[in-house]
Amino acid sequence: MQTETREFLSDWARDNVAKGEAKGRADSIFTVLSARGLDVPDDVRTAISECSDLERLDAWVQAAITAQSARDLLDI
Repeated sequence: MQTETREFLSDWARDNVAKGEAKGRADSIFTVLSARGLDVPDDVRTAISECSDLERLDAWVQAAITAQSARDLLDI
């Protein structure tokens, strides 16, 4: 028996799932920075919150663990 793979998400649903994933990664960055006691300036918070590039957000999550400041993340 052969099964068929079907895509069940509409373009709208895919976009919203991606936005949710980006928001979750941004929230993780803020959580790590907060736990480390690092201040997040408004412009940095905006740049992170508005980013939709999941690879970049993943890199920022990793970098947030050792960054000297939140602003350092934007240089990555």
